[in-house]
Amino acid sequence: MNDAVDQILDQWAAVRPGLDTSAMGVVGRISRASRLLERGVRAYFDEHGLEPWEFDVLAVLFRADRTLCMRELAEATMVSSGALTNRIDRLVAKELVTRATAEDNRRLVLVTLTEAGHRLVGDFVDGHVANEDRLLDGLTPAERDELAALLRKLLGSLGDTGP
Repeated sequence: MNDAVDQILDQWAAVRPGLDTSAMGVVGRISRASRLLERGVRAYFDEHGLEPWEFDVLAVLFRADRTLCMRELAEATMVSSGALTNRIDRLVAKELVTRATAEDNRRLVLVTLTEAGHRLVGDFVDGHVANEDRLLDGLTPAERDELAALLRKLLGSLGDTGP
């Protein structure tokens, strides 16, 4: 079975015979898969009136099960401090999180999930996981495990390591 990337690689082979496009095939497929998966995830979020970034921030707080400082949230969500401040402002306005300064260090901003935020994540996550499962229907459980291991190895080689 051929995919859209095969056509691109065939075109390169026609105009640049001998060019090793194997890396292009991998990067192109990861990029296309990312966009298609993101589209499928976003469609589910849209159905429920939630932005992916909202769930991302709320889920970080839910999983941590504690108050986090802005630095911890920025690291976990991989966004700049300015973007995170904007996101927290919007989540505070929706009463999904609270923000306060630390008593012993006024420069330290702490963010806590509200009951409404906790409930939203708890109610949403099962459907979100089911949607992601549906998006991966084309792979067997063994193939999913193999792909996850290969992507973990790639991410590690690119410097994306856990805490």
